[in-house]
Amino acid sequence: MKPFPDDNFLLQTRTAIELYNKHAAGLPVIDYHCHLNPQMIAENHQFEDLAEAWLGGDHYKWRAMRANGVSEDYITGDKPAYEKFEKWAETMPYTMRNPLYHWTHLELSRIFGVDKVLNPSTAREIYDECTEKLRTPEFRARGIMQKMKVEVVCTTDDPVDTLSWHKSIQDSGFPVKVLPTWRPDKASAIEDPVAFNVYLAGLEEVADISISSVDLLLDALQRRHDFFASAGCVVSDHGLETFYATPYTDAEIRAIFLKVRAGKTADQEEILKFRSAMLYEGGLMDARSNWVQQFHIGAIRNNNTIMYEKLGPDTGFDAIHDHNFVAPMNRLLDRLNSKGLLAKTILYNLNPRDNELMVTNAYNFNDGTVPGKMQYGSAWWFLDQLKGMENQINALSALGLLSRSVGMLTDSRSFLSYPRHEYFRRILCNIIGNDVENGELPASELPFIGQMVENISYYNAKHYFGW
Repeated sequence: MKPFPDDNFLLQTRTAIELYNKHAAGLPVIDYHCHLNPQMIAENHQFEDLAEAWLGGDHYKWRAMRANGVSEDYITGDKPAYEKFEKWAETMPYTMRNPLYHWTHLELSRIFGVDKVLNPSTAREIYDECTEKLRTPEFRARGIMQKMKVEVVCTTDDPVDTLSWHKSIQDSGFPVKVLPTWRPDKASAIEDPVAFNVYLAGLEEVADISISSVDLLLDALQRRHDFFASAGCVVSDHGLETFYATPYTDAEIRAIFLKVRAGKTADQEEILKFRSAMLYEGGLMDARSNWVQQFHIGAIRNNNTIMYEKLGPDTGFDAIHDHNFVAPMNRLLDRLNSKGLLAKTILYNLNPRDNELMVTNAYNFNDGTVPGKMQYGSAWWFLDQLKGMENQINALSALGLLSRSVGMLTDSRSFLSYPRHEYFRRILCNIIGNDVENGELPASELPFIGQMVENISYYNAKHYFGW
């Protein structure tokens, strides 16, 4: 019986196999958006067991286990490690056709060299073998990254972060670049005045400035923006329900800030105006620093009140939103562009209905200065699966330039998720290989096509971000 996944996994034609093996398989990984904990990299974290490495913080798996009837005690509770893993192994057969089934077996194979199918009968054997490896130096956090040929990682960091762990990593001589990403969402979250003012107290401390006005808030953020740049940051990220571009005046923004600073609650129109102003000002900062800006649009978060109060955010209770964001997106990008200060931009949608919409509107703002300046980002979160990736690739191919894509990222909190880059590369090679064999692309152009695969898999991102 062949191992699963086998060498030709997802590759349906001879050309696809050739493209993958000759042009994609051996390339390094640039993971320009993830949620890894930099402290774990700095300390070269050693995982106690496979349950910690695989189930700790992974809300994808948690959602599947809950859907399979697994008690929360075995998910985020205090049950013993193997009992938690055993519940995951029991869930595994029920995830067939969910990306977790493919991801799980790619991770077992590529990281641990285990080609067995995970199910209740193999759970103990797989757990013991992988746990034994995780307790060796080669399978500490840094060892896993190097084993998977990771070249660059961009974490996701708040402006108040001291970036001390990033500095420790850089000073240690670790050959993988671990760089911060500027994520300023909390600096515009005025809907909760108490939390906002607590946040500003932390920002005042790290920026060494008293924030008594919106102008001083922007000064504090600029100081931190410059500090992030000094630590190697070249990219920002915004995780938003929608774009914000409500018209406002400077006087209105100053008054709204003072109102919230005094602990009063802003109304919905004031919240929209303040968010719009901060998003625009942040875009100016990014452009002046020659950064890349990313927008992840379309999640509705923390929907289960009971579980949010029990576990907090990012625990598996978020979903796809249905905002209509085209008009404010165009207003924001156009306003920046009209100032000559529209940074290189990557746009991600979470609702699959918005694929073609996102590509066509992003491409309104390509200006010929940079190849692929406006990027339609890789399939994100709930779309990060076989059909979602195919649909993203096909939408970009039909309405833009796939050849200029900066390719894949993990968007993950797990050190075991790097095979997602392989997953994407195999899907990419299969689509293009099928086109060649169907006569939709000329076989005479295989040298260029092979280079295109390499560029999408690795080189485009390297050049786009300047690494």
